[in-house]
Amino acid sequence: MNAGTFLLAMVGGGVGASIRFVLDGRIMRTVHTGYPWGTFTINVTGWLVLGFLTGLAHSSVLDTSWLFILGEGALGGYTTFSTAMVDIVHMLQKRTNGGPVWNGIVVLVLAVAAAVIGLLIGRAF
Repeated sequence: MNAGTFLLAMVGGGVGASIRFVLDGRIMRTVHTGYPWGTFTINVTGWLVLGFLTGLAHSSVLDTSWLFILGEGALGGYTTFSTAMVDIVHMLQKRTNGGPVWNGIVVLVLAVAAAVIGLLIGRAF
């Protein structure tokens, strides 16, 4: 990897984190259920796009440098495993019945399923 690719990945991470911040805020202002729908939506959509990009790279449609810039950079900043874990801890602290376990399982299963779907779509190109 050259310095330019690394620099673009760093910029992409900042852009991805900014998009996450705005999108999460917008979702949480719109949906008032107490469930962290913003983090859920961001992680599932991010894994879907990452799977798609990986499929494109596997099919040689997308150069691996761009996979690094967009995947590890932009989507690394966009998705947020740590925030999902903090959401689970907050649910545990609030003693939400079944919420923490449900959140952890559903986010993991749907995010992996989204990544597989994205990968299959990307490979189809």
